[in-house]
Amino acid sequence: MGAGATLAWVMSIGLVIVLPFVIAAGSLPTGTESAWLFLAGTGNIVGLMCEYTAVRSGKVGVVAAIASTEGAVAALLSAIAGEPISAAVAAVLALIAAGIVMASLEETVAIGDRDRRATKAVVLASAAALSFGISLYSIGHVSGDLDVAWLMLPARLVGVAVIAVPLALRSGLAIPKRSAPSVLAAGVAEVIGVASFAWGARDSIGIASVLGSQFAAISAVGAYFFFGERLRRRQVVGVAGIVVGVGLLALFRT
Repeated sequence: MGAGATLAWVMSIGLVIVLPFVIAAGSLPTGTESAWLFLAGTGNIVGLMCEYTAVRSGKVGVVAAIASTEGAVAALLSAIAGEPISAAVAAVLALIAAGIVMASLEETVAIGDRDRRATKAVVLASAAALSFGISLYSIGHVSGDLDVAWLMLPARLVGVAVIAVPLALRSGLAIPKRSAPSVLAAGVAEVIGVASFAWGARDSIGIASVLGSQFAAISAVGAYFFFGERLRRRQVVGVAGIVVGVGLLALFRT
């Protein structure tokens, strides 16, 4: 389908899901809140476009590992903004982040030296991580003041206006029947993911960002079953690190 058409459908499906909740939410965001929402939506769209393009030329496990550093970006931004994080929690977050990366790497890879396509995937995945990190921080910044429905709306509005509508005008939204279930699942899961992060970020942007980045480990497991990308020993160690880190984090937060 291509990255553009895939993203257009994912955002269109998401908009259909989100609109009823936005209407029910009632009160409108303030000017400052709207600016944060616009930044969050734009960052999410740019990040998804980069990631969807990256997985067309690189391996899912490698792309997901790089993109998963979005949590570190958002946590760094929240720390710079003054959110207090104890030394113990910071250490556990570092353990989880390391586990995520290890669980997603397939070898001791010199990723950028493989070939031109792999290098392109790395650059795009890095851009996705930066964009996602900015988006996560922006959502977290206003998550305690707005209904969750408003937090999910901007990316879907931007995606439909900037990507779906232009493609539709050029008859570029064709979707193969075999792709429809996956696109529908992606559209629904993307909404659930953003909503889940928004609720978690009301307690701590940094912790929600890093825990949310576990999508990389899940992607590595999915790639094993669907694409035959084998889990290496370091990936198993990474998954174990994530499990231990999540348990410790829950203990410290309690």
